[in-house]
Amino acid sequence: MTLDERVTTTRVTDEAGRQRVLTVLQATYQREKRWVIDPETQFPPADLARDDVSWFVVDVRSRPIGVRVRPAGVVRVVYDPPVEAYASYGFAPLDPSLKIEDMIRGSRIAEIGRFAVVPRFRRRLVVAAALMRAAAAETISRGYTHYLTDVFEDDPHSPYGFHTRVMGFHPVATHEVGELACSSRRITMVLDLKAAYQRLKRRGNWMFRYLTSQWPDALHQRLVA
Repeated sequence: MTLDERVTTTRVTDEAGRQRVLTVLQATYQREKRWVIDPETQFPPADLARDDVSWFVVDVRSRPIGVRVRPAGVVRVVYDPPVEAYASYGFAPLDPSLKIEDMIRGSRIAEIGRFAVVPRFRRRLVVAAALMRAAAAETISRGYTHYLTDVFEDDPHSPYGFHTRVMGFHPVATHEVGELACSSRRITMVLDLKAAYQRLKRRGNWMFRYLTSQWPDALHQRLVA
């Protein structure tokens, strides 16, 4: 059995799922990175009832099947994030002609973040890909057109390379402060979901097939025109 066959991605809707998310955040954001004091602040119980926030968790089954399930990675999507919060960070545009606030207001934006993979699975690209597959399917089905995200410039485990080289995110600005306790400069990136879909489809590689093979035709039709 391959690692891919042992990977399960779930949208978190109950307390058991929230606890699996907190396990990953405790291992990464709290103990390893020291970006938070208490992981509970990142996913309070009240968020389970919110329609504008989605958490996804990847679980990996150990061999033999069913002996143990380990939460391996998480990601959060916030729909229609408040523009004012981003503006307050003090953007330094990488392209002075690009108006970040105007771009956010002119598109249907979802913020994708709190992307974390526990160290033992960090080299397994399928874990990150499984998170993106689940998040993208829901985001596109809701009619959103762009992802917005921040990564830390000095983080040795930053998803910057995966986001730019594989998914097609474009760095648009930097800023010095944010919600997490990290002194590193933040790089703000944007992904046009339709452009990313068409780019990956032209390449015809495994990533496109992995991300979209389970989509209904209606989801593909949103991005082909």
